[in-house]
Amino acid sequence: MSEPTVQQGSVWATVKAVAWSFLGVRKGSGFQEDISQLKPYHIIAVGLIGGILFVLFLIGLVNWIVAP
Repeated sequence: MSEPTVQQGSVWATVKAVAWSFLGVRKGSGFQEDISQLKPYHIIAVGLIGGILFVLFLIGLVNWIVAP
């Protein structure tokens, strides 16, 4: 009997999972699916990049608003 193969998640799937986490909305079944398919290192890397981009966006927005 062969063991079922676990399909590895793509970069796009990792980005979607992190985006849902940033929003704070995710179904339990979707969370379990992410855990089984995505690698923790990829999630951490995409999360850090997403966090940095978000902070840079906020800094740019504030600078644009307060510019004379």
